[in-house]
Amino acid sequence: MAEHDAAYDYVVVGGGTAGSVIASRLTEDPDVTVAVIEGGPSDIDRPDVLTLRRWMGLLGGELDYDYPTTEQPRGNSHIRHSRARVLGGCSSHNTLIAFRPLPSDWDEWADAGAEGWDAASMEPYFGRLRNNIVPVDERDRNPIARDFVDSAQAALGVPRVEGFNKKPFHEGAGFFDLAYHPEDNKRSSASVAYLHPFLDRPNLQLLLETWAYRLEFDGTHATGVRVRAADGTESYVRARREVLVCAGAVDTPRLLLHSGIGPRADLEALGIPVTHDLPGVGENLLDHPESVIVWETDGPIPENSAMDSDAGLFVRRDPETDGPDLMFHFYQIPFTDNPERLGYERPAHGVSMTPNIPKPRSRGRLFLTSADPEVKPALDFRYFTDEDDYDGRTLVDGIRIARRVAAAEPLANWLTREVCPGPDITSDGELSEYARKCAHTVYHPAGTCRMGATDDEQAVVGPDLTIRGLTGIRIADASVFPTMPAVNPMIGVLMVGEKCAELLTATATANTTAPGGDA
Repeated sequence: MAEHDAAYDYVVVGGGTAGSVIASRLTEDPDVTVAVIEGGPSDIDRPDVLTLRRWMGLLGGELDYDYPTTEQPRGNSHIRHSRARVLGGCSSHNTLIAFRPLPSDWDEWADAGAEGWDAASMEPYFGRLRNNIVPVDERDRNPIARDFVDSAQAALGVPRVEGFNKKPFHEGAGFFDLAYHPEDNKRSSASVAYLHPFLDRPNLQLLLETWAYRLEFDGTHATGVRVRAADGTESYVRARREVLVCAGAVDTPRLLLHSGIGPRADLEALGIPVTHDLPGVGENLLDHPESVIVWETDGPIPENSAMDSDAGLFVRRDPETDGPDLMFHFYQIPFTDNPERLGYERPAHGVSMTPNIPKPRSRGRLFLTSADPEVKPALDFRYFTDEDDYDGRTLVDGIRIARRVAAAEPLANWLTREVCPGPDITSDGELSEYARKCAHTVYHPAGTCRMGATDDEQAVVGPDLTIRGLTGIRIADASVFPTMPAVNPMIGVLMVGEKCAELLTATATANTTAPGGDA
């Protein structure tokens, strides 16, 4: 096996949402060297990636790892979890809806043992983000989406929100903030904002189309990563200071497990030598499941849009909750992929509302089925298995609320009929069955290497993002989320990246100024 010629101060596994931030921030110091190991190609000169409105064309394509879901007895067993195989990660693949997590989201993390991750501590990181976060541009505000916002306000009495990031909210309807450049519909992804301007830094090395398949250790100290290039060549990339695992909520625990870090019994059953017994790896699998209700429109919808789902609605049904407990994306397309499996037909022209569970109570699990790193892990989200059926009841309420919005003017004037579930589906039982069978994901897996207090045996990382019981290795991506933010999580992941970079710099400074340091 050929050894890599050079070692680096830091090796970042995953050039995605958080990894791009960390690599960019660390290489601001010209004396610090960083290698980024990214399984996919560059996004530079890729209009199919860089053009935000083309996001749906990436699903299931060559830049999608495309993970299946295990059988879901109470949900949809056909859900495919899109994970991006390209520089920028899922920020090069998603709709770039940009919500800063609510203060209650961060405080919930601190309450779960993530000391220093409370709302007051996290607030400064949002202001540091390099992404161009702006409201949907006026010219991208489709007339039917404008009428959706008006109807939601009229039907439900929720406030109109102009700029969801201006202040915390409990409910409201409005156009989203997006991380994009309205003048040309170009993404302001993590790679565009954090890597593209700095690719000429001599201390930044991108190893593209390179797959990290095993972490290496000297005792309990991480020393580097075994990788395989696109041509099959294998090599070892050594880290002088630290390894940063930023491969996302699926591939981070996958890499740990194949490196012998995880539940001992599971690893031994597959014949994987145990490096470090850590029972929480792969547990606490979170997602934002949602269902869909579709209407036919009386003709084509005007073409202008940023990404065909530019507006949304938040509702707080329970005044005791800290934030919204029901969300809707409004799609300017008939989103019928899952209903068609049940026999529904896609209308020629239509729109959709997607009731979404901001704070789902079901918890799943990711696990290996083979010791072969090429075999995809199993993702068992255990959708709608929470004891009180809170998640299922939320979707039923969501369909009923969506119907109220659709019946209100001016949106009602566009609509000719409800396609699915259809106006005859009215009972709680019927609505629940439809909502769960047609449920899909908005691609927000999280929580599989959750952060917690240093004495929490189920936590994978401590508040400093270091893997418990190991040194020289940290995790920074959505896998560390202890709980799911009520809003789309991308900005939260970027902020995790910013905080991780700051933690690394502080550690390096402390080491170089300590007696015996390498200053």
